Amino acid sequence: MTSTAPAAVAPDGLSGVTADWSADKQAFPVPWGKAMMWIFLLSDTFIFTCFLTSYMNVRMSTTEVWPNASQVFALHIGGADVPMVLIAIMTFILITSSGTMALAVNYGYRRDRARTTSLMLITAAFGAVFVGMQAFEWTKLIVDEGIRPWGNPLGAAQFGSSFFMITGFHGLHVSAGVIYLVVVAMRVWNGFYDRKGTYETVEITGLYWHFVDLVWVFIFAFFYLW
Repeated sequence: MTSTAPAAVAPDGLSGVTADWSADKQAFPVPWGKAMMWIFLLSDTFIFTCFLTSYMNVRMSTTEVWPNASQVFALHIGGADVPMVLIAIMTFILITSSGTMALAVNYGYRRDRARTTSLMLITAAFGAVFVGMQAFEWTKLIVDEGIRPWGNPLGAAQFGSSFFMITGFHGLHVSAGVIYLVVVAMRVWNGFYDRKGTYETVEITGLYWHFVDLVWVFIFAFFYLW
């Protein structure tokens, strides 16, 4: 007859917490790559928050007339100025790209390489179109309107510096995201993640892209609609 040793009972209270942490147990089942992306996005949130808070402070404290966004960002179409049409298209493109990215993550976990790759490349194409439209917007403001980071003939000088800093920083994020998407898509197509045994990188890429899209919603609301 064999006897079994009684199972060890975990101590209660603070001593139990200390025993768990000292045993080097995993507190949260989150992969390192995803955890590091969340930490990066949190730090980036602080930066964008500082930018938008500074913009609101400048906007409310300046004594000069702030330019009317509907007039500044209007396009001359068919003999009339159509306000905010370019910005509306840019916003629609980014929101649509979030949908294609979500589908790419879904098919990634189904290990459907073809659809995952195509959807990620479509998302990258949307991002590239967004950056191209932003370059057109910058060219129009600089060449046609004469707006500079250090001056603005349409009103408050802080308008130019705020606009180019915030939208430029966001544009750099979108550009980096496009490159990131293309690289990961090529790895999906080559079967790299099948050999690795997980498609977590596709989801991590999606986290970054959704963050970029979400930040644009705040920029759109604070800068273009206010």
